[in-house]
Amino acid sequence: MLIALLAGDGIGPEVVAEAVRVLEAAGARDLTFEAAPVGGAAYKAEGHPLPPATLDLARRADAILFGAVGDPTCDSLERHLRPEQAILGLRKELALFANLRPAKLFPELADASALRPEVATRIDLVIVRELNGDVYFGEKGMRKTGAGRREGYDIMSYNEDEVARIARVGFETARARRGRLCSVDKANVLETSQLWRDVVIEVAAEYPDIALSHMYVDNAAMQLVRDPGQFDVIVTGNLFGDILSDQASMCVGSIGMLPSASLDANQKGLYEPIHGSAPDIAGQGKANPLATILSAAMMLRYSLGQADVADRIEAAVAKALARGARSADLGGAMTTAQMGQAVLAGL
Repeated sequence: MLIALLAGDGIGPEVVAEAVRVLEAAGARDLTFEAAPVGGAAYKAEGHPLPPATLDLARRADAILFGAVGDPTCDSLERHLRPEQAILGLRKELALFANLRPAKLFPELADASALRPEVATRIDLVIVRELNGDVYFGEKGMRKTGAGRREGYDIMSYNEDEVARIARVGFETARARRGRLCSVDKANVLETSQLWRDVVIEVAAEYPDIALSHMYVDNAAMQLVRDPGQFDVIVTGNLFGDILSDQASMCVGSIGMLPSASLDANQKGLYEPIHGSAPDIAGQGKANPLATILSAAMMLRYSLGQADVADRIEAAVAKALARGARSADLGGAMTTAQMGQAVLAGL
């Protein structure tokens, strides 16, 4: 099975390297790795954030392990050449429409959460985020008003097929967990969200065993810090999912702890930590690799059919934390390589 390694920018290469070490040590079966540049690194080397050869590798691979993209030195480029366009391009070209972002607190990290320990310890949820629509992919641009003033615009839109497709992923995810699905929207003010809610209700008829609820996104943000234990699975759009999943990361201690999977209709996926490229600490060995290691475990479970190895890796991460492994974001002083070594010791 071919794994595309797209490490990208900033801390991406550092955390991906640790994930590969863990995959090899954990006994993942029949894996071969092939690397290619992406993001700002690809632009500087080849003049585009998603070069044809990189996209070809991504298409050929059985799964993609992704680091991060983002480089401040590229911020002045035209938008289609900026590093972030690489991940958007991969999602579009590979039809990666379903983003799964689990958020579960490791008990040892209760003190690292921004929430009180008795609240934080109840967090065990999955955010199912739609990836191919919304304002990220809608028509956008800059224009002048009638008065000659600059105006930016980004159009939010979803069609009913896009909503039904992601809703089914949400219902199936809830069916495999505790049977509760909360659909998050802003139907009180957005027509896009009204369609979203209507279609989710229609799809719910196919899943009579799942308890469906609805929540406005502003209330959902509040409830995530007030009572996160009430959530099992959250399904929501691209913009809202991006924001809520980052919020959830601080509820479990650090954005350096949350993995993610971006899947197509056949379970081929791109796996990445939800954090960014962190250029301020790149190359210093300060990055937390656990989110990337946990993303590799998700890769084994969802795309490669090796759930047994995924279980071993997740247990090793828990053991490392129980033994006191802490990177700077978790209040410790261990380097990226030392955190990776702690997971290897847990294996």
